[in-house]
Amino acid sequence: MPLFEAQTRQALGPGAWLLHGFALADAVALLDGVDVVIAGAPLRNMLTPGGRAMSVAMTNCGALGWTSDRSGYRYVPQDPQRGLPWPAMPAAFSKLAGRAAQAAGFADFLPDACLINRYSAGHKLSLHQDKDEHDFGQPIVSVSLGIAAVFLFGGLARQDRALRLTVVHGDVLVWGGASRMNYHGVAALSADRHALTQDYRFNLTFRKAG
Repeated sequence: MPLFEAQTRQALGPGAWLLHGFALADAVALLDGVDVVIAGAPLRNMLTPGGRAMSVAMTNCGALGWTSDRSGYRYVPQDPQRGLPWPAMPAAFSKLAGRAAQAAGFADFLPDACLINRYSAGHKLSLHQDKDEHDFGQPIVSVSLGIAAVFLFGGLARQDRALRLTVVHGDVLVWGGASRMNYHGVAALSADRHALTQDYRFNLTFRKAG
């Protein structure tokens, strides 16, 4: 049984939930963890395989990190920029991800990768599928911190109509099962300010990649 109260969960599809405010109590600890990770592996604007710089700044923590360059999209155990392992995943990260997955009906989720994205006004993320992982039986857990955004949650085909979901500081999205390969993205952010993150939105995306 999910541990999160039903009235704070919004069903998006089979195995997909928006958990309103689930990470609020942990937000300061999560942002402290973000600072630690960035100190070890600075944010960077990765290149697409086509050679275009992504607008959203990214870094990773955990045993594996997602990266993109002219060679393609993949997970690697070392930060290509530093030639060192990615920073360890902070305990607050893995605990929150496991609790959120449990609340959405996915027990024993142990992420080995966390992608940290930093957005500011005008930044967006095009509709895409998470398909670089080895085990699609594990869910995706996505945590929003800072200024609000509109999350786009589509279907199994790119042309399927996408839900437009306003996600605010402390909201958590979880999708797996029949919805694991749904397209998703982020609409261009509006200018805003948050007391803890200034002009930015941070998104933590937890996956079992290996």
